[in-house]
Amino acid sequence: MAAANMVSVNSSNVRHIRPPTLSYKPSMWGNIFSTYSFDNQVQEKYYAEMEALTKETGRMLMAAESKKLLILIDKIERLGVAYHFEKEIDEKLKLIYESTKEDEGDDDDLLTTALRFRLLRQHQYAVSCDAFNKFVEKDCKWKPESHGSDVEGILSLYEAAHVRIRNEKVLDGAAKFTVDQLNHTISASESPIVKEKVQQALKHSIHRGLPILNIRLYISIYEREGATDESLLKLAKLNFNFLQNIYRKELVELTRWWDKFDLKSKLPYARDRVVECYLWGNAFRYEPQYSYLRVTVAKNMQLVSIMDDTYDNYATLEEDDLFTEILERWNLDEIDVLPEFMKVVYRFIMSTYEDFVVEAEKEGKSFVVPYYRETVKQLGRAYNKEQKWIMERQMPGFEEYMENSVITSCMYVMFTSLAPGMKSVDESAVQWLLGEPKIVISTAKMGRTLEDLGSHERENREGKMPTVVDCYMNDKGVSKQDAIIEFVELVENGWKAVTAEWAKGSSSVPKEMVEQLLNYGRIAEITYNNKEDGYTDPEKYLGPLIAALYVDPLPLHI
Repeated sequence: MAAANMVSVNSSNVRHIRPPTLSYKPSMWGNIFSTYSFDNQVQEKYYAEMEALTKETGRMLMAAESKKLLILIDKIERLGVAYHFEKEIDEKLKLIYESTKEDEGDDDDLLTTALRFRLLRQHQYAVSCDAFNKFVEKDCKWKPESHGSDVEGILSLYEAAHVRIRNEKVLDGAAKFTVDQLNHTISASESPIVKEKVQQALKHSIHRGLPILNIRLYISIYEREGATDESLLKLAKLNFNFLQNIYRKELVELTRWWDKFDLKSKLPYARDRVVECYLWGNAFRYEPQYSYLRVTVAKNMQLVSIMDDTYDNYATLEEDDLFTEILERWNLDEIDVLPEFMKVVYRFIMSTYEDFVVEAEKEGKSFVVPYYRETVKQLGRAYNKEQKWIMERQMPGFEEYMENSVITSCMYVMFTSLAPGMKSVDESAVQWLLGEPKIVISTAKMGRTLEDLGSHERENREGKMPTVVDCYMNDKGVSKQDAIIEFVELVENGWKAVTAEWAKGSSSVPKEMVEQLLNYGRIAEITYNNKEDGYTDPEKYLGPLIAALYVDPLPLHI
C-alpha cells in the first residue's frame, strides 16, 4: 500500500474526516420500469395455453424411462417449467435413486452417469462420486484421448463437477479436465450452436448459476438444437413470458416505492440500484407465487446498500458512531441529533421496517419482527466497526475481518426479511439461521469474498483506502496476486461446503430455507462475476442480463 496517498492516521481530526467520496453513475434504467402496464387478458391467454401443454409434458414425463427420463427431467428443469411437475419429478428421481443403489449402471456412458449424479445430488440424494471411477486411471486422471470427442458427455461431466464437495478427487480432476476440454471445443468446433452451448456453460454452470437467468439462456439454445420438442419449447416460452409479466408488475410496484423517498436527490453519494436489487430478490425464487419474497428482498437489498454507502462513502467516523448509537435505540423521536443526510437514512430504515411489520403480521409471521430489527442494528455495528478499521488504518487480522464479514454479507437482514414469504419457515428456522450453523457461515463468507473480489478496486480509492485484500496481504505476508488467488480458492471451498450441507439435507430445517442459502451464493457469483462489481457498475455485464430477463420478451411464433 502507498501510505503517502492515505489520510494520516496520526491526524487528531481523523474522526471528522470524510472518506474519499465516490460519485456513482445514475441508474441505467431511467423510467423504463415505471411505465409498464399489466395486461390480465394476456396473462390469462398464456395460462390457458400453458395448461394444455403442461398436461402433454406431464404425460411424456410419466412415460419416459432410463436415459430418456434423465434427459427429459434435465430439460424440464433447465427450461424453467419444473415447478409445474414437482411431485412427478420427485417420484421419478426417487425411483432412479433406488434403482441406482441396486444397479450401479456399469454400462452407462459418461453423459448418463454424470447427469444422474448431478440430478440426484441437486435433489439432496446421497450419491457417491465412485460412479466416475470407471472413467479414470488409477490416479484419478482424466484422459483426453478417452473422452475428448464426446462433447455432450464432457458438458454433462462439467456440470456434475460443480456439485462436488470436499475430498472428491475424481471430480476435482474432472473440473479442470472439462474446462480445458470445453475451451478446446470452442476453438475447434465448427458448429455455432455447440460453441454457444459451451460458452454459456463456462459462464454459468447449472448448479452455481442463477436459476431464472439459466432458464432464459437455455431456452434460446434449446430452440436451435436438433432434437427440440416443439410442445416443450412452446411451454417454456409461454412460461417465461408469463413470469416476465409478473416481474415487470413487481418492478413497477418497487420503482414507485423507491421513487417516493426521492433518495436519488437527497443522498447523492449513494447508489441507485433498485432494479439490480430486484434481481437479488428474483434470485431467491422465480416461481409466480413468491412475489412478496422478491419485492421484500429487493427493498432490503436497497436498504443495506444505502446503509453501506452512508457508512463508508460519506459519513465521518464521528457521524458513523452517532448513527449506530441512534439506530440501537430504534426510536424516531431521537433522530434530531443526527445530521440531515442521516435523518433521511434513518427515516428510510424506519419506513421499510414499518412496512415489514405490516406484512409479517398479515402473513402470520410476527415472530420474525424482533429478529429482523436486531439484524439491522447488528449490520450498523458491523459497518461501523469495518469503517473504523479502514479510516484509522488499523485493519485486524484476516480471521477477525472475516468474522465481521459474516454480518456485512447482509445475509441476516435479507434472510429474516424473506421469512414471511415462505410458508415452511417458522421461528425455529429463524433461530437456526441466526445460531451460526456451518452452512450459514460458509455461505456468508463465500458471498462476502465474491463481493470483495469484485469491489476491492473501487473500495481502494486509487490507493487511498485499505481493503480486505490489503488486510490479507498484511496478515499473511503475501503479494496482491497471491491474495486474490487465495480468495478464489476460498470461494471454491465455500461452494464445496455449502453444497455438502445442501446435499445431505436436514430434517430440522426447512428445505426452503437451505435452498435460499444456495441461491444467495448464486446471485453473489453472478453479481461479482469475473472479479467485477456488477452491482455498482452494471452496464458492462449485469445490465444486458437484466434486459434479457425483464425488458425483452421471447418471440412466440413457433
